[in-house]
Amino acid sequence: MPFYHKLGKIPHKRHTTFKKEDGGLYQEQLFGTEGFHGMSSLLYHVHRPTMVKKVGETIDMTPIAAVDKNIKSHMLKGYNVAPKDDFLESREIVMFNNDLNIAVAAPKKSLRDYFYKNADADEVIFIHEGTGTLRTMCGNLDFSYGDYIVIPRGMIYQIDFNTENNRLFIVESFSPIVTPKRYRNNFGQLLEHSPFCERDLRRPEVLETHDELGDFLIKIKKENVLHHLTYGSHPFDVVGWDGYNFPYIFNIKDFEPITGRVHQPPPVHQTFEAHNFVICSFVPRLYDYHPQAIPAPYNHSNIDSDEVLYYVDGDFMSRKHVEKGFMSLHPGGIPHGPHPGTMEASIGQKETLELAVMVDTFRPLKLTQAALDMSDSEYAYSWMD
Repeated sequence: MPFYHKLGKIPHKRHTTFKKEDGGLYQEQLFGTEGFHGMSSLLYHVHRPTMVKKVGETIDMTPIAAVDKNIKSHMLKGYNVAPKDDFLESREIVMFNNDLNIAVAAPKKSLRDYFYKNADADEVIFIHEGTGTLRTMCGNLDFSYGDYIVIPRGMIYQIDFNTENNRLFIVESFSPIVTPKRYRNNFGQLLEHSPFCERDLRRPEVLETHDELGDFLIKIKKENVLHHLTYGSHPFDVVGWDGYNFPYIFNIKDFEPITGRVHQPPPVHQTFEAHNFVICSFVPRLYDYHPQAIPAPYNHSNIDSDEVLYYVDGDFMSRKHVEKGFMSLHPGGIPHGPHPGTMEASIGQKETLELAVMVDTFRPLKLTQAALDMSDSEYAYSWMD
């Protein structure tokens, strides 16, 4: 994320001695992506962050395609995912390609027995239900309904949930998650026409520092394999850091909708982007104000993209029989549009209270068996009069 932040104690100059009270030295770590070219932060540890004591079992987590080359529209009932105690085991990947994984999850317990690091992907965790605290080596963030939690790859973290009723929509991106380029100036600052700005982004403000030695299990996902490594020092032993690479939170309710006299295309809802896909936020907004405007989206052809829409809350005027947690997939290659009767019913309406998250991919998505198990088999035929 292109803005600077710092927390805790740091030395005046980077790559210089930073002494502890006992005369020893804190251990500096460059935490960055894309080699030395991407976003990075400098972290200062009480102990060496390299103290591996044991390399344990490995678990293959490669998603398997039940449908590889898909042309069928689907409506998935995301709340059908079974709640599970463990945070990682609760994740069910429903769609994927070489750029991202899309998953839903219903974890019941906090992630406290081990630490987790996704070395494959940046994670965007959308909180549909639940509250709690994300705990990381760069500090802690409280989260609640409607929050996008953005966690850069390689970040070591745990999650505390306040209840057992949690519903998450998760995107794992194999390229960095950033704000749309057209919203930023040459220095990375969000511009005046952007639907949100830096003050809407919540960054870590509380730094946990644990000066502990022992056995600390970190589960690390790398190349779709979950590795179990035991380290000799607590991962949250950072006394200070500064830079541009850290977790942050943006709440969907802080997205300011862009409206017009006639219906605006989906790019006005864009919130994040990565290589070959975007994430958009549909929020309550006034409808188009041309006297003859049709508020419902027009039929459009997905020639180059697959469109996934995760329904969060409110009244979805272009779809019939939609409930919270439903997820539609409209694949590239065929047109899609409003259900019969919804276009006519939208005329004259003044506002919508819908809340939804959209993921548009520019390479086809594969569906897993978990997706098929949640899918309404008749949805593809629901445009017939």
